[in-house]
Amino acid sequence: MRFSTLKDIVEICQVESLTIAELMIAEQAKETGESPEEIVNQMTAYYQVMKEAVSKGLESNTSSRSGLVGGDGRKVNELITSFEPSVGVWAAKAMAYALAVSEVNASMGRIVATPTAGSCGIIPGVFVSAQERFGWEDEKLVHGLFSSGAIGYVIANNSFISGAEGGCQAEVGSAIGMAAGALVELRGGTPEQAVHAVGLALKNTLGLICDPVAGLVEVPCIVRNGLGAVNALAAADMALAGVRSVIPSDEVIGVMLEVGSKMPGEHRETALGGLAQTPTGRKLTEQIKATKSPS
Repeated sequence: MRFSTLKDIVEICQVESLTIAELMIAEQAKETGESPEEIVNQMTAYYQVMKEAVSKGLESNTSSRSGLVGGDGRKVNELITSFEPSVGVWAAKAMAYALAVSEVNASMGRIVATPTAGSCGIIPGVFVSAQERFGWEDEKLVHGLFSSGAIGYVIANNSFISGAEGGCQAEVGSAIGMAAGALVELRGGTPEQAVHAVGLALKNTLGLICDPVAGLVEVPCIVRNGLGAVNALAAADMALAGVRSVIPSDEVIGVMLEVGSKMPGEHRETALGGLAQTPTGRKLTEQIKATKSPS
């Protein structure tokens, strides 16, 4: 890739009058030897999987094998029809869709890791709800996925996207930043504004630990996806309004690396600390172990 930082992306896009999506498609074509059309077709297939996961999460039984989660995306979506959500209808839809996709993952359904399975609901939640709101064609959202991919590429190569390496800030935080930056571009913002959205999103998830109850990608992972989708919308709106990340976004990514590297092992997907080790967390873990034990 010709870029290794978000600053590189902005500079190339400005000099060559490109969107982040256009830059990423061109760079991926060079990397893989495939044509831009082939690359876009593959991403189109991924977006269809995302939309299918939203529908499945809202329309079918998504109870996990552990019994800890299932149906919360549907609950939030149904609330919208009978009650005015405090966050507004469209933010609530993004939240519901993000929960729904994460529940599909927990119930062993098909999802796209964006960038990981633990954060798989945030980008679909933001993208599918935005598509419904603004009437966008699939093609536009597919290009948005390339924008988010470019952002994720920079984060992954300069910090973490794995909870086991850097805590939940690496998984959910990265997904929020990817969704926020891409949404800015989808709504007509500049590459510079998109990059500011990334910084605004990431610096407000710094230090978020990964503490899954019983080691499952369920509690608190799924709720964090729902709230993460709303955070992405807020970061995008701030950037479109002209709010800047005072600390440059690349430096924020560097801080994510620093914080994640210093995070105790108990808070990096081991289920040895945080919510997993509360009295209720331990009790649930024992109950799940008991159900798995041979009778």
